[in-house]
Amino acid sequence: MLSTIIVLIAAIIGGGIGYLVAKKFNDVNQDIFIEQAKAKAKAIEYEAELVLKDAKNSVMNAEFEARKKFDDKVNKIQKEYNQKLDEVVKREQKLFTQEERIKSDKDEIEKIKKNLCDERNENINLKRNYEEKITQALKILERSAGLTQNEAKEIILQKVEEKSRNEIAHIVRKYEEEAKSEAKRRANYILAQATSRFAGEFAAERLINVVNIKNDELKGRIIGKEGRNVKTLEMVLGVDIIIDDTPGAIIVSCFNLYRRAIATKVIELLVDDGRIQPARIEEIHEKVCKEFDNAILEEGETIIMDLGLSRMHPEITKLIGKLKYRASYGQNALAHSLEVAHLAGIIAAECGGDENLARRAGILHDIGKALTHDFEGSHVDLGAELCKRYKEHPAVINAIYAHHGHEEATSIESAAVCAADTLSAARPGARREVLEAFLKRVSELEEIAKSKEGIKNAYAINAGREIRVIANAKLVNDDEAVLLAKEIAEEIQEKVQYPGEIKVNVIREIRAIDYAK
Repeated sequence: MLSTIIVLIAAIIGGGIGYLVAKKFNDVNQDIFIEQAKAKAKAIEYEAELVLKDAKNSVMNAEFEARKKFDDKVNKIQKEYNQKLDEVVKREQKLFTQEERIKSDKDEIEKIKKNLCDERNENINLKRNYEEKITQALKILERSAGLTQNEAKEIILQKVEEKSRNEIAHIVRKYEEEAKSEAKRRANYILAQATSRFAGEFAAERLINVVNIKNDELKGRIIGKEGRNVKTLEMVLGVDIIIDDTPGAIIVSCFNLYRRAIATKVIELLVDDGRIQPARIEEIHEKVCKEFDNAILEEGETIIMDLGLSRMHPEITKLIGKLKYRASYGQNALAHSLEVAHLAGIIAAECGGDENLARRAGILHDIGKALTHDFEGSHVDLGAELCKRYKEHPAVINAIYAHHGHEEATSIESAAVCAADTLSAARPGARREVLEAFLKRVSELEEIAKSKEGIKNAYAINAGREIRVIANAKLVNDDEAVLLAKEIAEEIQEKVQYPGEIKVNVIREIRAIDYAK
């Protein structure tokens, strides 16, 4: 159809062109123009045929490409269809297999269920028969023994309890001895390592300082007219100044070591200067206070550097230096804290903890003692609040609370500080103890031991570090003595405050006496 249209168009165009040319050149060389027009018409017709041929070729190529694409699409769809069909067939086969398996399992479950029901019914019957036999046997036993079932049960339970208690006591004794042996061996090793690698100096603090003077004439100048100078000194320095017949000496007395040290320095400077008057006293006191503030800050920084610790807040650093002028039971607080820091570091390292963190906790565990003269409250609460304010590590805060039993130690470092604190404070001669507190503790130990059943007497010996408990051999056997020692030790831990450890020694003996006549 398309080719016919193209031929007609070419013929019409050729005829039109020939007519126009013939008409135009009709008068001049009409024949020539006609021939030329025919030639052009043939050329146009030839071109039209070429165009037609190209069009036919294009149509055929397009038709071939379309058919090829169509065939490819059909083949692809057929292939996908076949794959899906294979998958469906496989799934059907799998489902059929599963269905058969489920059916088989269901039949098996039904069989098992039926067997269980039969066994259950059989067990119920057996249990019923057993209970009937037991009831009959109990009635026979009640008639023959003259006891009711409840009375017999109580007797049996009592015997079982006594036997179980003996067995438990024997097991506890066995494993406790093994645990004590291993713990003692390990503890001795750690303490030996700690004490052998650190040797601290003993430092006992007194309540007075003595200022040496060249001659006794200076005593009068220090007293001043009508005691004006000595009164000014006592008022400004906050200490008691004792000037007596002791040759070449003035005594400065005060419970506050810091004020006493400042007072001693002020008096020494006044004696060297020779100008002793109220205005000069205040001037020297102000100068010495500034020097001491700088000195304790430098002291704190030096200690932190020597311990290899990271930077601390300046306020805490200053208070560490101030511990030098604080004592507890005659033991210098700074010397004690340094000793605890070194021991705690060694113990923590042996136990697999952080050595530097243990040293940090050790040097700060008594930091509150530097504040107790200026603020109300215990040194534990003051120290913990200070460390919380300046965001110290939680293990440091826990060590402050734990070393006096306010909290349980939650880390190796805290436990190391507690052990080091006890080791430092409890060694002989480290601290002076008030007699009244000692007697109270000894009485509490003896009362706790005597309150236990089967105890004849108890004696606290070895400066309150051991209690010997005399048990009644008729009421307490060997295994029960182990339990008694454990119970007494636990109650002492809960109710009594004491340094170090207390040995509980339960003694049970039988004496057989006879006479030859």
